[in-house]
Amino acid sequence: MLLKNGYLIDPVSGTEDYRDILIKDGKIARIMPQGGYASERDRKENGPGASSADREDTEEIDLKGQTVAPGLVDVHVHFRDPGFTYKEDIYTGAKAAARGGFTSVVLMANTRPAVDNAETLSYVIGKGKETAIHVYTCANVTMGLQGRQLTDMETLSRMGAVGFTDDGIPLTDAGLLREALRRAAACGRPVSLHEENPELIRDNGINAGKASAYYGVAGSPREAEISMVERDLKIAAEEEADLSIQHISTKEAVELVRQAKKKSSHIHAEAAPHHFTLTEDAVIAHGSLAKMNPPLREEADRLAIIEGLKDGTIDMIATDHAPHSAEEKERPVTEAPSGIIGLETSLSLGIRELVNKGYLSMPELIRKMSTSPAKLYHLDAGYVSEGGPADLVVFDPRKEWTVKDFASKSANSPFIGERLPGVISCTICGGRIAYRNGGG
Repeated sequence: MLLKNGYLIDPVSGTEDYRDILIKDGKIARIMPQGGYASERDRKENGPGASSADREDTEEIDLKGQTVAPGLVDVHVHFRDPGFTYKEDIYTGAKAAARGGFTSVVLMANTRPAVDNAETLSYVIGKGKETAIHVYTCANVTMGLQGRQLTDMETLSRMGAVGFTDDGIPLTDAGLLREALRRAAACGRPVSLHEENPELIRDNGINAGKASAYYGVAGSPREAEISMVERDLKIAAEEEADLSIQHISTKEAVELVRQAKKKSSHIHAEAAPHHFTLTEDAVIAHGSLAKMNPPLREEADRLAIIEGLKDGTIDMIATDHAPHSAEEKERPVTEAPSGIIGLETSLSLGIRELVNKGYLSMPELIRKMSTSPAKLYHLDAGYVSEGGPADLVVFDPRKEWTVKDFASKSANSPFIGERLPGVISCTICGGRIAYRNGGG
């Protein structure tokens, strides 16, 4: 396969220019100046002594100036499989990911049964291998997500778990977290934490402030996140273990991470597109479709998250793709489950909110959505080089599309009906087309 006339952006090499990319056997065989492959082939096929045996049968795709970048990497998604496959399953989740430009995803482990044992881990990894993209998974930190007994982290790591998390449920036992970090570090795996102190929350998914007042509930105060982040950053720095603060939502937590990073290279943080795009006003406007944990906060928090992305405090963008059925989301807002889907809108929101508004360059956005998450989870992804994986996303950052239909089983998104920039025309994983827009 030859991708020609594409504008290559590779954050690792620093390439920003038109290139032709030749793909063979799932790898990138050659990266050439624009038109370089055609000239080389012409000399080979029509030069002195050429024969029919010299002619190559290569599929050529003219990208017509579209952007080509390393396939996106999302290290925080919920595919609900096993146990909740009416919301999503590994096959449909992978299709949604490919449609959103993702070639690698890391699944969270709050399934039923939980990924706290070898059998469930093998099931998830096996189904992931049947999809068109790379599906990796975390295993749980504690058995049954109960926060009382650590899993066999060493065995689960050897079997293929790329990290550990009890996402959805905070680890309230500081001593248990310390031991988990030690064992995960010995395995060379990160620990990702959902930072909300349940003792401080009465009505989760709704910010304690204007939104909670509108619905007449107590809501989730910012201190629930701040207190957990402060505690856990201190423990991680002391243990020199890779820790990722998931879906950061408050300006205070951003500052805590900023200061912690000055002392330790093991501190990481991720921001979800909805947290750098929306505020609690969206919960008032959209109800349960904008309800999530941690909740959407205030404008000052949104801007602090963007500043954290700008200065490197927040090194990753991750969707927290969280499908729920229409029936579940149609319940009263205080009873509906928290979470929104995000794989199919993530790149576009990053372009609209961060690149087009001048906060990040396009290479910086791709680094946050591909290179940096791949590095933390030790995935062979997030770069474009000869001999490297042929995992690529092709998109037009100027062309717009309307959010309406999803490849996901679920449609719980507050962005339905919006016009967004960044039309993905093609997602290539392992040298094969995982998604093609409109067949063209």
